[in-house]
Amino acid sequence: MTTPLVVLISGTGSTLQALLAAAREPRAPFHVAAVIADRDAAGLGFARAEGIPTEIVRLRDHPDRETWDRALAAAVAAHDPELVVLAGFMKLLGAPLLETYGGRILNTHPALLPSFPGAHGVRDALAHGVKITGATVIDVDAGVDTGRILAQAAVAVAEDDTEETLHARIKQVEQPLLVEVVRRRCLG
Repeated sequence: MTTPLVVLISGTGSTLQALLAAAREPRAPFHVAAVIADRDAAGLGFARAEGIPTEIVRLRDHPDRETWDRALAAAVAAHDPELVVLAGFMKLLGAPLLETYGGRILNTHPALLPSFPGAHGVRDALAHGVKITGATVIDVDAGVDTGRILAQAAVAVAEDDTEETLHARIKQVEQPLLVEVVRRRCLG
């Protein structure tokens, strides 16, 4: 029996693809039970192509943030996951999800936390002129990228890097790092 994951996404799904590929490997200790997005994210197509249930829980479809938080928590709970993995999910999680799955929610961040938290980690690293940045996998808490650090990998910043080129290189280490943390968590 493998560990069920629910993956939350907002975008293209490149990190989701890494998780799906790892789940297809022989003896993978996890499977993706569902993928939930907060918008009509392109990455949902990867899950649908594999027959994995998908759902969109849009903030705008709810009268307020508190109602959306409860709806998102209910959508996740419907799939009874052992772990919730944020793979490019660009919303903060509310109390209903954090209270139910606290300590079982993982997220990646494209910087070496605690440096450069928030939605613009790559841009902020470039603006500060750092020579090394990287990727971090954390346990999610109620703060903005303040959870317990589980793993990190460094990425050198090239002189001619743009936000796009640096982010692409960070993703090359971020995705396998997340997969490894998920594997370790599922294996105990």
